[in-house]
Amino acid sequence: MTPDVVIIGGGLAGLSCANTLTQQGITNNILEADDEVGGRARTDRLDGFLLDRGFQVFSTAYPEAKRILKYDALKLHTFYPGALVRFDGQFHRIADPYRHPLHALQSVLNPIGTMKDKVRVATWRHQVLKDPLQELPSRPETSTIDHLQSMGFSQSIINRFFRPFLGGVFMDQELTTSSRMADFVFRMFASGDSALPEEGMGALAQQLAHNLQSEQIQLRKKVVKIQGTTVTLESGETLPARRVVIATERSAATQLAPEVPPHLFRGTTCLYFHAPEPPLNGPHLILNGETGGVINSLYLPTEVTRSYAPPGQHLISITTNETSLSDKMTIKEAVQKNLIEWFGTQVHTWQHIKTYFIQSAQSVQTPPFYPGTIASSKIRDGLYICGDHRSTATIDGAIGSGRRTAEEIASEIMN
Repeated sequence: MTPDVVIIGGGLAGLSCANTLTQQGITNNILEADDEVGGRARTDRLDGFLLDRGFQVFSTAYPEAKRILKYDALKLHTFYPGALVRFDGQFHRIADPYRHPLHALQSVLNPIGTMKDKVRVATWRHQVLKDPLQELPSRPETSTIDHLQSMGFSQSIINRFFRPFLGGVFMDQELTTSSRMADFVFRMFASGDSALPEEGMGALAQQLAHNLQSEQIQLRKKVVKIQGTTVTLESGETLPARRVVIATERSAATQLAPEVPPHLFRGTTCLYFHAPEPPLNGPHLILNGETGGVINSLYLPTEVTRSYAPPGQHLISITTNETSLSDKMTIKEAVQKNLIEWFGTQVHTWQHIKTYFIQSAQSVQTPPFYPGTIASSKIRDGLYICGDHRSTATIDGAIGSGRRTAEEIASEIMN
């Protein structure tokens, strides 16, 4: 039977689109080129370790995620609301003053920013929380770095905290990303918990997939051509549909539909090691506030939830925005050197598990940037597009884009 909609891509956007269409009684199939759904939000299982494909965390404040995901079933485990910053050979705590006022008071005199900076953080928090979320995209826009400077933050807190923190979130050390994205991300961190599902970040996609009938999802089905509303697979097989949704990464979407303009992406590299003992205790995000070294951030998934490693082992995840080196050993050795500077000779007992080079990890979101305001998902009659490149380059952006595309299709069908 010819489905109402064929969705190309089984990432979060495609799965969200399929869930919404199914709820509306609109038949749909997902064609996924890989052997599992999830796209960039997948978790690989290797020798008892859970390896998320790149550093990702889930914010419980994501509005679109609240619509569609069952948080209890995800068994979320939360990070400490703040961070440890490596600076001048020590780790300094930055705490959320509203959730850990005593820790925040203790950190007032640390070298990660001035006393006035701590007050300005609270002021920024108030500014991003006071207005309805939907008004953030219409705020005056500049770059993140200009936004921080206009709020009066000192260079010390910008370089030692915001550059590794927001620079890691956006994969943009120069902080050229839109101030609207900075406000959105800061609001998510301020109003919710950062968390990991017990079964890894891939559990988000798995939950959405479980809402669908098994026959709706077809794996290892790579689409190479779209003609009208008929798709052609790499195998040569053709599949007709009444409507087609492209829910792939932007580069793949451009190949399938030349009407979709190319888009710039940022890359990242994530390395995993396992160790017999954790180098630090606690569910902290650890940021590099120093000028040297290739590490941007580090955390221990097993300090957030023990499910990420076999008994007796601890998992360490390191992120670097270095993607220009093609030799994995070169990056691994540079990271190991940086780790020894931080943690000493214990690093020699750590075992490298895997390195992920993610060239198209996140859309470039420099001004002008209008998250959530793209009017239509339609490319042409019968062809639509969704993905985080159509919204905020976040998990929430992907889920929301899929929902809006499905609602647009449902509106057309029902009218």
